[in-house]
Amino acid sequence: MAVRQRPFHLVVFGASGFTGQFVTEEVAREQMDPEGSSRLAWAVAGRCREKLQRVLERAAQKLGRPTLPSEVGIIICDITTPGSLDEMARQATIVLNCVGPYRFYGEPVVKACIENGTSCIDISGEPQFLELMYWKYHQKAAEKGVYIIGSSGFDSIPADMGVIYTSNKINGTLTAVESFLTINSGPEGLCIHDGTWKSAVYGFGNQNQLKKLRNQSNLKPVPIVGAKLKRRWPVSYCRELSSYSIPFLGADVSVVKRTQRYLHENLDQSPIDAASFTMTFFGQGYSHGCPIEDKKPNIRVCTQVKGPEAGYIATPIAMVQAAMTLLNDVSNLPSVGGVFTPGAAFAKTKLIDRLNKRGLEFSVISSSEV
Repeated sequence: MAVRQRPFHLVVFGASGFTGQFVTEEVAREQMDPEGSSRLAWAVAGRCREKLQRVLERAAQKLGRPTLPSEVGIIICDITTPGSLDEMARQATIVLNCVGPYRFYGEPVVKACIENGTSCIDISGEPQFLELMYWKYHQKAAEKGVYIIGSSGFDSIPADMGVIYTSNKINGTLTAVESFLTINSGPEGLCIHDGTWKSAVYGFGNQNQLKKLRNQSNLKPVPIVGAKLKRRWPVSYCRELSSYSIPFLGADVSVVKRTQRYLHENLDQSPIDAASFTMTFFGQGYSHGCPIEDKKPNIRVCTQVKGPEAGYIATPIAMVQAAMTLLNDVSNLPSVGGVFTPGAAFAKTKLIDRLNKRGLEFSVISSSEV
């Protein structure tokens, strides 16, 4: 991907949203890195200049950078106005799209980026959206030489890069891998955002009933299936609960109305800081030169990816480092553009090294040959 002479290397779209504010802070940290590029030109984008300005002011206060608001560009654009998306895309080398649910709002951004020769990274965890973007836009993105990379947050970066790391660390050929995720302390529900619950409910439930739910003001539906998922939304975090019941894949599902009081300026950061995750990979395969016919795998490896809270610390780190890899590791990207998963786009890049430096730690736990 050729780095074009545009006003901004990165534009954070949806910077005043809940996740977008954390991504904005992470880009500012990247700019502060003494080993990074202090010349990183970037901007925030969204519908309201005043809200975007407040996001920059809070980031400046948190990071001890009083001059930050004057150093970052502000672009006004709206998902419902294609011309404003085109104007944003024309000013950026890469758009970091934080506006979800992507199922409803993601495609116009992808379309505008491709038409204007701009790469785009998002943090979608919505399979239908990701697959649709591939079938509709892969060829167009390839022709333009731009990269559209979805699910570049906690949804896929630790898993995709963890498998690639495991494959690189096995002393032979990896043929199978199992992974296990542990969430440590903190409110688990913090990694679940609007896009996840809205797409799950609106996308697959009874459409007539769901339209009625969707049209009710202030209704935030959350699918809860079984006790395991219920633990994701502690009562202390979900205030003013009202339950509904609708048919959902043949089962009864409670849909919860919750009042979103977690404004960024009033957020208690300590539960987020206390949370962490560990993803463990068990790989097996064959050592170099070992015949595989009628033989069981003879080599095993166990690796781990450990990191901070998944939703609002690890996700911004993953998204921003994916963007920096896209900017700076051009020779190791796929030779032509297109719509990619993180693993497909970054398999041969230095993304794992970048993540290690930012607190997402990749390590080998054990390796053995039978």
